Order: sequence, then structure tokens, then C-alpha cells
Amino acid sequence: MPSTFLRQPRAVWATAGASVVAFMGIGLVDPILPSIAGGLHATPGQVSLLFTSYFLITAVAMLVTGFVSSRIGGRRTLLLGLALVIVFAALAGTSGSVGELVGFRAGWGLGNALFVSTALAVIVGAAAGGSATAILLYESALGLGMACGPLLGALLGDASWRYPFFGTAFLMAVGFLCIAAFLKEQPKPARKTALLDPVKALGHGGLASAAVSAFFYNYTFFTVLAFTPFVLDMSPYRSGAVFFAWGVLLAVSSVIVAPRLQKRFGSLRVLGGSLVLLAVDVLVLGYGDHTTAVVCTILSGAFIGVNNTVYTELALGVSDAPRPVASAGYNFVRWFAAAAAPYFAPRIEEWTGSVRIPFVVAAVTAVAGALVVVVRRGALTDEAQELETAHATEDSVTVFAN
Repeated sequence: MPSTFLRQPRAVWATAGASVVAFMGIGLVDPILPSIAGGLHATPGQVSLLFTSYFLITAVAMLVTGFVSSRIGGRRTLLLGLALVIVFAALAGTSGSVGELVGFRAGWGLGNALFVSTALAVIVGAAAGGSATAILLYESALGLGMACGPLLGALLGDASWRYPFFGTAFLMAVGFLCIAAFLKEQPKPARKTALLDPVKALGHGGLASAAVSAFFYNYTFFTVLAFTPFVLDMSPYRSGAVFFAWGVLLAVSSVIVAPRLQKRFGSLRVLGGSLVLLAVDVLVLGYGDHTTAVVCTILSGAFIGVNNTVYTELALGVSDAPRPVASAGYNFVRWFAAAAAPYFAPRIEEWTGSVRIPFVVAAVTAVAGALVVVVRRGALTDEAQELETAHATEDSVTVFAN
């Protein structure tokens, strides 16, 4: 870990702190999914749409975030995103039906996309220690948020499934005030981003390969995140504890373990190996008893943390397109899998009559992601080293990695 990791300006810490809360919103509903289903008389398939609507809007918003931030500036984009999250998170807590809740989560997804897509750009542009330190800061925020989200959901959700949504709105309001107080306006890029620039960037073979591999991986990732709570069938406290441990392992792996493994074995070997191990883990999760399922759920956090870090670096460095444009195109592809997995996993169980088959599918998609890495290894490595210097000058504009 770089020596400058903890010596950062207040603007960086304010942005990273708000990012923690933003990522908490992803796993917030995990431990209360059964409670939401009971409270709104909904099926697991209907409740899974909370993830689908959220990430579907997030994916589409990848074409918009660069367009917006390159015109109104990073600070205003952050504040706009936070404001939308505050409004829609609070509205989610007032939902009278699962349809309303799904709709409010979609609006929440738009706000979160605007905020998170700009947050890494701000951190990269303002952090001491360069882009490597910025990525570690960002991954730390992601891991901490993913760990604390289920815990907050369990603590507040034990009283009512509505309270976690109100709690998130309050925390994001605090983040809004911190950003407003400590972050100065970021310089706008010399060239404004067009709506289709991210799609055009996918014409680069290396970036397209990273996006396709990440698509398969994200299907596995969000099968674990959105479908496993129904399989474990635990109280909010117990489920929250499981996913808190999962998130802690994710954070440690992404910030500490992944960089060391990359240094020793190389990024693509680490990524391919981690994807295969994740496939084995989710397969055992599906076929094991309850205790085994709990252990495998927690253990999956280690592989997910490693994968997140490596994919982030690939998205930022493999393409000759400007980092914000390349990363938006990459995320436009991969977030569709995050929307698809929560929708299809419970339906695959219904169609097959087996709770194991969704995990078999998830294992297959993880292996598919690894195969893309192996087959497209040349495209993923040939240009990355020579592009590093050029990319180092692009770190003050909008980018979205995780």
C-alpha cells in the first residue's frame, strides 16, 4: 500500500466517505429482502426487481454521466447525484407496493450512477499518490460500503423494512453537506463527452474483451448478492452478519490481497484464477448444506474483492480512449449483467424446481469470464503498458469503475 494512502486532502476524504454510503445502498436490502417480500406480499422474483431496476438504470446512465459532468462540472454532478439518492431513498421508505419500491429504486440508481461515476474521477484527480493510490481509496470505499450496507440494513430493518431506506437518505444528506463544504469545483474537460462516445470506445478489442468478461463475472457476483439471502433464509440480524463478514473480506482482498497477488503473478493470471475459484465456490454454495452455504457466501467476498480491483485497472488502462469514456463503455456493458442476475436467478429456480441450478448457471458464467481472459489475453495486455503514461494525464475527468 502506498505510503501516501492516508495522507489525503479533505476533499478526497469527503468524497470517499460519501462513496461508502453510496455503495452501502447496493447491499442495504440484502438482509431485509425476505422482510420486504412479507411486508409487501411479494414473491422473491418480484422483490429481486429491486436490484434489476437499480442496475438497469445504472447501466443506461453510463451513457449520460460523462455527458452531464463534462458540461456542469464534477462537483455539481456529485451533488445532483446525491440529491437524487436522498429523494428516492426517502420515497422508497414510504412505498405502499412492490411496484412503487421498484420504481423508486430505479430513480435511486440514476442518482447513484451520477454520483459514483464522478466520485472516482474526483478521487483520482485530487488524491496524493497518483492513480494507483486513488484506485485503492476507491476500492476501500467500495468494500467498506458493501460491508456496512447489509449491517445497516439488518440493524434498522429488524424494526421495520422501511427504516434502512430512511437511514440511507439521512446519511447521504450528511455526505451532501460534506461535499458542499469541502470540495471545490473541478475543472471541466477541454472536450465535452458525447452520448455515444462510450459505445464507440468499445470498438477497441482490449476494452471490449474486458467488458464482456466483466459481464459474465457480474452475473455471478449479483447472483450471490441478490439470490443467496433467500437461500439462506435467515433473520435480518443473521443475514446482515453474514454479508458484513462477506463485505469485510471483499474490502481486505481488494485493497491488500489483490495488489500483492498482481505483483507476484500478474493481473491476468490472478483474474483468471480468481474467477475459476469463484465458480467452484458458488457451485459448492448451491450444493452444500446450510452451514456450507454460509461459509461459501462469506468466502466469495475474497474472490469478488480481487476481481473488482483487477477489472478496475483493466477498465482504466487497457484502452487508448480517454479513461472516463472507456470506463463508461465498459460499465455500460457489465451493469446489464447486474440487472439480469437478480431477475433470472429466482425464475430459473421456478422453471427448474431446483434451488441449485441458479448457482450452476452462476458458476458457468464465472468460468466464461475466465475463458474470455485466457482467449483474449493478447488484446488485454499488448497496449496497457505503453498507454500508462498517456492515461496519467487524464485523471481529472469523469470515470466509473466499480
